[in-house]
Amino acid sequence: MSSADDEVVLDLIEAALLKRWPETRLEPSMDRIAALVDVLGSPQLSYPTIHLAGTNGKTTTARMIDSLFRELDYRTGRFTSPHLESFLERISINGFPIPAEGMIATYNDIALYLDLIDSRQPHPISFFEAITALAFVAFAEYPVDIGIIEAGMGGEWDATNVVSSAVSVITPIGLDHMEYLGHTLEEIAQTKSGIIKPESHVVIAAQPMSVAKVLTEAVLKKAAIPFREGLEFSVAKRDLAVGGQVLTLNGIHGAYSDIFLPLYGAHQATNAAVALAAVEAFVGVKVDEDVVRRGFANVESPGRLEILHRDPTVIVDAAHNPHGAHALALTLRNEFDFESIFGILAILGDKDVDGVLAELEPVVDRLVVTASSSGRALPVDELYDRAIRVFGPTRVFKEMNLDGAITYAMEQCSLINQVSEGVSAVVITGSVVTAGEARARLRKIEQA
Repeated sequence: MSSADDEVVLDLIEAALLKRWPETRLEPSMDRIAALVDVLGSPQLSYPTIHLAGTNGKTTTARMIDSLFRELDYRTGRFTSPHLESFLERISINGFPIPAEGMIATYNDIALYLDLIDSRQPHPISFFEAITALAFVAFAEYPVDIGIIEAGMGGEWDATNVVSSAVSVITPIGLDHMEYLGHTLEEIAQTKSGIIKPESHVVIAAQPMSVAKVLTEAVLKKAAIPFREGLEFSVAKRDLAVGGQVLTLNGIHGAYSDIFLPLYGAHQATNAAVALAAVEAFVGVKVDEDVVRRGFANVESPGRLEILHRDPTVIVDAAHNPHGAHALALTLRNEFDFESIFGILAILGDKDVDGVLAELEPVVDRLVVTASSSGRALPVDELYDRAIRVFGPTRVFKEMNLDGAITYAMEQCSLINQVSEGVSAVVITGSVVTAGEARARLRKIEQA
């Protein structure tokens, strides 16, 4: 088939997957995915896995773990969600999205089994369950030396939890998806701790005390071995650098110095420490420092404080809850020297909108509210009213679509930069969908 033919087939596959239950509609149960992987021959058990759960930082930490293992000459499979621009991004093999022909072949392998399980279960296989199974099969067919698997939502009943992970990773836990995971941090932590396997290794990022207590109890119950940030591993030192930061990390098995990380923010330093600890826990020894330096130097994290345009500077960040917005605001304040910031916010209606606005208000001088193309997007007029309550009427503007918001903010920012000695910037945030659509739009501007 030609590449054009492949694109047509991929569109058909994506349409077929999207006809299934969406990721946002959950019936918390492992029955369907367990039945599906069983008829597929349990592909997820044919390679060792590292399994990640948490509220923020999962995807970037998974990318870091992937990069470190590739420097150790492992063939890697990485499953993350959601995607920014193409659903192929979710299934990564050796650092690259699965090729079109690989996705087509894998889908053809499992399509009849999806229908079979649909016919046997009270609820059909969901989009997320189907793409999780696609990843498991693709990694087995490649085959990979290690699977790096990010939980979709929660942990205990997440479709990814059919893996038998050698190492479980819990990234920082905050309030998100409360309608499914619980209304307190402790309840959410309980659900996410469900990924911990008996006698496995568990790497835990720094958490609020109440969350740490829940996770520790889960570790003890499973007779697992914990590695906790601040105790068994830590960020020893962090210095700002051009294009990112330079770290000294205390790992589980030794110290690592002069590590350049081409990402911004203290939260990314934490992600790096967690990723390194996960690799150390898996291999059981200190990793060669040059390997670690190369692994981190090659890390990319699209849509996470990503600078996509200069003159004016345009930054895209996928923050979609107060925890993520706080990390974004802190980094903008401490690691950039902008005279003023034009914020663009397009957020989903089921998120803590007021919490995100409150975190952004101290660092964003003017806010343009808009909406992404998602069916779950908060209507622009409602977001405008809520933003005014936080920012006041003189600092909030609205555009009915993201393209218009980007054009308006960039034009205003350029005008300010022409008459000011300082530098103003545009920061686009609110959801992964927003980040993905902004990346596509800015790429067109760069190519124009």
